[in-house]
Amino acid sequence: MSHFLPITLDEVKRLGWEAVDVVLVTGDAYIDHPSFGTAVIGRTLEAAGYRVAIIPQPNWRDDLRDFRKFGKPRLFFGVTSGAMDSMVNHYTAARRLRHDDAFTPGGQAGFRPDRATYVYTRILKLLYPDVPVIMAGIEASMRRLAHYDYWDDRLFPSILIDTPADLLNYGMGERTTLKIAQLLDEGQGIEACFSLPQTAYIAHSPDLTQNTIELHSFEECQKSKRAEAENYHIIDLESNKIEAATLVQKHGNRYVVVNPPEPPMSTDEIDASFDLPYMRLPHPKYEKRGPIPAFEMIRWSVNTHRGCFGGCSFCTISAHQGKQIASRSEASILREVDAITADPEFHGVLTDLGGPSANMWRMKGKNPELCKKCSRYSCSMPMMCRNLDSDHRPMIALLRKVASNPKVKHLYVGSGIRCDLFADDNDGWQYFRQVVVNHTSGRLKVAPEHTSDHVLALMRKPSFSLFRETKRRFDEICKQAGLHYQLIPYFISSHPGCRLVDMADLAVQMKQMGYRLEQIQDFTPTPMTISTEMYYTGIDPTTMKSVYVATTPAEKADQRRLFFYYKADQRRDIITSLRRGGCERYITQLFGSR
Repeated sequence: MSHFLPITLDEVKRLGWEAVDVVLVTGDAYIDHPSFGTAVIGRTLEAAGYRVAIIPQPNWRDDLRDFRKFGKPRLFFGVTSGAMDSMVNHYTAARRLRHDDAFTPGGQAGFRPDRATYVYTRILKLLYPDVPVIMAGIEASMRRLAHYDYWDDRLFPSILIDTPADLLNYGMGERTTLKIAQLLDEGQGIEACFSLPQTAYIAHSPDLTQNTIELHSFEECQKSKRAEAENYHIIDLESNKIEAATLVQKHGNRYVVVNPPEPPMSTDEIDASFDLPYMRLPHPKYEKRGPIPAFEMIRWSVNTHRGCFGGCSFCTISAHQGKQIASRSEASILREVDAITADPEFHGVLTDLGGPSANMWRMKGKNPELCKKCSRYSCSMPMMCRNLDSDHRPMIALLRKVASNPKVKHLYVGSGIRCDLFADDNDGWQYFRQVVVNHTSGRLKVAPEHTSDHVLALMRKPSFSLFRETKRRFDEICKQAGLHYQLIPYFISSHPGCRLVDMADLAVQMKQMGYRLEQIQDFTPTPMTISTEMYYTGIDPTTMKSVYVATTPAEKADQRRLFFYYKADQRRDIITSLRRGGCERYITQLFGSR
């Protein structure tokens, strides 16, 4: 009989359990769906025969009864801040507190602490000092080594140093979590898990011999931003490899050891994860508190794959999910479509069929042995890899099969599309036509990110000329099909390398193209991205050359304001900042001679 994983003691008792094997603690509400990591880990352990309970959004301010309710688990506590970094969840790019939380019923804020992983692990070790505590999820993964923290504006040590956790499981953790449970179930200590791939731990005297790279120590990086930039260059290279080295970083008299990741998941493995018996709903306990926005956004969507080889400087997808694409089988995807369309609340509209980048499904190296030797940050930048199989025909066929389901009235592609993968000999532009004509709700979003080629080079994004070509083809397709659709570009301000003049040029080009921008973002430095390292060090880790960075609130505000050149209430401030910045020539282009 189908059931939710228990989140209350009553549910545990109804299942007839006398004890729990694993307790998962998360900063999110519990949504039993394959798009949410806690559900995936819980269902993976359950399928292996383990009794799993979940403590979602525990109260950390009272007598800690939420943390105590299941008692001592037989194997371990697993801790995550949730599907988002808790600081990104809580604060805007201007460090202002957000007043909502998409992963909480009713969108209410205040149900998780700042730095939730830190808080939860400390509480659990205080209450249960002899039970292993294992960190996972995006917050822990991206802080596995020394890192810049934007919210405190300083270099932080590894999260393993600042918390009493016994082990860190980084990335997409199903396989490693299961191995941890099996070792502990055999009666072995937590030290037995230190040899597992995709884990990080603290050692006093690590093995620095075979396939190990020792980074500059945390203390060296505190003294020298160049040392931190040199570290990140190594971290970046190793994160792009299938067969990576072990990374070691000294912190005081201890060492943080980061083992290489697991190999990319096979199709059978990722199918097994998505085919687990999810209820595909939030826990019924939340019904009276209102809908959960994050669930409502993905409820009628289908994830086709994990990973991204785009290599964007500001993105953590490859560092977390991997550079290699792990693709589901067509059969698994169609089974999920059948499950969605069988829901009595489904009204015929699938909102997405995609992944981190919608058109990377089934893309991989033609010769896998060449991929094993590769350390390129991207398979598509600065030019397409000759070993990449970028055939779009399987995706065209998949779109047609899903759309042919009699219960599907509309199928949209809501995930971002990588236009730099389009070529005439891989049916990429044909895929684009298919999406525009049949799978767009009227507004198709793409992400050129900027108009300045030198800023785009630091972002590891293609030239803006690609967006111009994409828009030309988009307009041509719409004209031929009699459609009045819009191509909506997404842009970032204040990225390292971007000066006021670059934003002024962006505003002028947008005016010339007839755009009034909506999809915009001020750059937010988040741990473990090359853009964040540039922001903190003022150095491009790839070239070790100096990079201009807008860091003050005034500089960032001046850049962001130029997105809104068309708003009358912004005009005076824009003109003032352009004059102050020596960019007077753009004033006439934006506002006319008057």
